[in-house]
Amino acid sequence: MGFIEQLSPYHYRVAQGFVPGMKVPGVFYVNDRLKGLLFEELQAYCQRGEHGGFLPAVKQIANVAALPGIVKKSIALPDVHSGYGFAIGNVAAFDMSHPEAVVSPGGVGFDINCGVRLIRTNLTEADITDVREQLAQALFDHIPVGVGSQGIIPTTAKDLEEALEMGMDWSLREGYSWAEDKEHCEEYGRMLNADPSKVSARAKKRGLPQMGTLGAGNHYAEIQVVDEVFDRVAARKMGIDQVGQVCIMIHSGSRGLGHQVATDALVAMEKAMARDGIITNDRQLACARINSQEGQDYLTAMACAANYAWVNRSSMTFLCRQAFAKMFNSTPDDLDMHVVYDVSHNIAKVEEHLVDGQLKTLLVHRKGSTRAFPPHHPLIPVDYQLTGQPVLIGGTMGTCSYVLTGTEKGMEETFGSTCHGAGRARSRNNSRNKLDYQHVLDALKTKGIAIRVASPKLVMEEAPESYKDVSEVVDTCHSAGISKKAVKLRPVAVVKG
Repeated sequence: MGFIEQLSPYHYRVAQGFVPGMKVPGVFYVNDRLKGLLFEELQAYCQRGEHGGFLPAVKQIANVAALPGIVKKSIALPDVHSGYGFAIGNVAAFDMSHPEAVVSPGGVGFDINCGVRLIRTNLTEADITDVREQLAQALFDHIPVGVGSQGIIPTTAKDLEEALEMGMDWSLREGYSWAEDKEHCEEYGRMLNADPSKVSARAKKRGLPQMGTLGAGNHYAEIQVVDEVFDRVAARKMGIDQVGQVCIMIHSGSRGLGHQVATDALVAMEKAMARDGIITNDRQLACARINSQEGQDYLTAMACAANYAWVNRSSMTFLCRQAFAKMFNSTPDDLDMHVVYDVSHNIAKVEEHLVDGQLKTLLVHRKGSTRAFPPHHPLIPVDYQLTGQPVLIGGTMGTCSYVLTGTEKGMEETFGSTCHGAGRARSRNNSRNKLDYQHVLDALKTKGIAIRVASPKLVMEEAPESYKDVSEVVDTCHSAGISKKAVKLRPVAVVKG
């Protein structure tokens, strides 16, 4: 471990030389309780030798630090775990003016713009206690869930083309979104460089029936209540400052369409690498120069998938508002069902950051991490200018979630990024083999949580035991100063794929 140095109680550096060709150091943020998982994984890998199983997260962080055009450092957040190419929880920025700088689909992930949206209400826990099960059922009935789920929002091929280009502007035009929803959404719910002609027919075919669907895996719609308020001023600005107040959190992404966009790009980029002589430490880090045809094609197709994900979350917001309005014989407006914020967890964006005192235009890859811009940043809504951008951190099934705010220190150290959730501690396979379905359900019932799930095996895969402790992850980010705790939310009903 001679290459790994502890910089603070929450902060480690991986020195250049840990893997061949590193252009910058790697850093990762973990506290004493979280570091064990990372170091055990690395040790097991070293003992097995170079050929066994997947790469440990620390090695993936270092491999990313060897990519052409990377600046400052390859960063991993406390929920980091091994992923495809990049670790999940890895942030890396590439200098757009560097002729060899690359874009890598592995740095965005297969579920492009998988993200979280938080909707507040003026209901209290007392209002829903007697109807918790019916409310969970109403959400389950309104929002299509599960692997092959089909959307109930009518979508033609022409609608899909327009949604890919317009993002939430399409939802607004079609009446599925409120005008003010997009104000509280990253990028205002629309990436302007989207070009639907760069999305393959296969990707569109996969996306067409899935609009307004939750999907499976770690995706969920959760009814939560405010459990604790850490920052009264920020919580008041977001309209979630009353303990016991009911909120809804929706976690979903771009479904099969985004997965296909990533797959298509990886195939094209492997050829581009051979042509341009780009060599990486791991073939999963397939990439292309940002200004190459393949790089530009991916960025415009990725923007379409991101727009699709925003439309998807908007459609589910519409369905969720309907479910609540019917249940309480009211209107979504009377229930104050406004979007607090909508964040992306898997995306690459062109942003301006200071690098060695100079303002540079960078392509920031955030994979399994959340943008967390500080107060007064021009890209966050007027409402949050004094408090910083809201950052939504989803817990695991049955555990709490958090709302954080961005900080100036995060801007300096992590390109304005922080964690995105708990991060897996066990593989899905391991969870299915080691955990008991009934035991997990009984544990949720004991906590008074209503659950609706489309697939029983998912209950084990998504059980709290499969993940790191989200509070440890959030506390590490808070203590390191890269984001700041504002509100803690506790689940009362969970709808899973």
